[in-house]
Amino acid sequence: MQTNKSRATPLGIIEGFFGREWQWEDRTSYAEFLVQQHYDFYIYAPKSDKFLRTQWQQDWPTETKEKLVALRHIYSEAKIEFGVGLSPHEIYLDNSRDQRQQLKRRIQQLNDLQPDILCILFDDMRGDIPGLAEIQIDIAHEAAALSSAQRIIFCPTYYSFDPVLEKVFGKMPANYWQTFARQLDSTIDMFWTGEKVCSPSYTREHLLQVEELIGRKPFLWDNYPVNDGAVKSNVLQLRAFDQSHSQLEGKLSGHAVNPMNQAWLSKIPLASLPIAYQQAQDYSAQNAFHLICEQLCGAELAQQLTEDVHTLQERGLKNLDQHERLILRQHYGQFPRNPFAKEIIDWLDGVYTFDPACLTE
Repeated sequence: MQTNKSRATPLGIIEGFFGREWQWEDRTSYAEFLVQQHYDFYIYAPKSDKFLRTQWQQDWPTETKEKLVALRHIYSEAKIEFGVGLSPHEIYLDNSRDQRQQLKRRIQQLNDLQPDILCILFDDMRGDIPGLAEIQIDIAHEAAALSSAQRIIFCPTYYSFDPVLEKVFGKMPANYWQTFARQLDSTIDMFWTGEKVCSPSYTREHLLQVEELIGRKPFLWDNYPVNDGAVKSNVLQLRAFDQSHSQLEGKLSGHAVNPMNQAWLSKIPLASLPIAYQQAQDYSAQNAFHLICEQLCGAELAQQLTEDVHTLQERGLKNLDQHERLILRQHYGQFPRNPFAKEIIDWLDGVYTFDPACLTE
């Protein structure tokens, strides 16, 4: 995987959230944004794409496939690695020859995109299955052997210590993580979200514990600033990444950020992560937020965002009365052609509704 020369940890984004997905023009524009911000990769894996999840056995319709091929070309031209995330939904409930033939055919179809990265994702699926780890390892190995991608990243069903995963997806089989340490090919990376599904920070001690548990450095799936959950869909997570993110260099095999449903507003926190890695102990999240807002949004809108960030991120939409919403709408209506302001207005108008398919928060 290509990596910015100033650091060892590859940084990227994974479009891996529930709810309203990004528009194709958003995905296209992100190639230039990621170059400007010194990111290394982009992974296409929206939960709303049924051809990657519940109907994973089927190839995309021709029009969608053509858009993906074009998108992959744009990222290739920008020298940003392109990935795709396949979630073969509960394939292990019917581990038959027919299912494996369908998996082979689907991987071959994904090869048409010439992805640099292939993710095999078993998150958000039932997990209380005997021998689950062994079955998932076998599937991961088969996919890796068939894929033309240079990097394979695997997401287990239980990808955090968060008890909500067992509450929603069933009791984790015994020695689940230890089995990956013993049997999963060491060249295959593993996603991990931290102590929680949405972890606010990451300690050195926790990451070392996970490294020993799964037999490799974790590939961080960072669920900030994503806001697709029942609670977080009520807020806009705009603040810069916290101080702990400046101490992650050398502790991860990679760092993938799951952004918000709002593609433009996501750029504000996203722009802070490479700064955190670069500045290390000198990093200030507050300073980064102010600087990024001015650079991306312009001075006037940056000032407005600074005044309103607590309301947007801490209070949230459900705690605003009609008068407060009207005032905010007037504030951001002053920037009629600004895409950042438009997303705030759309959020105030209820355009971004919660998708109940998101179970983990």
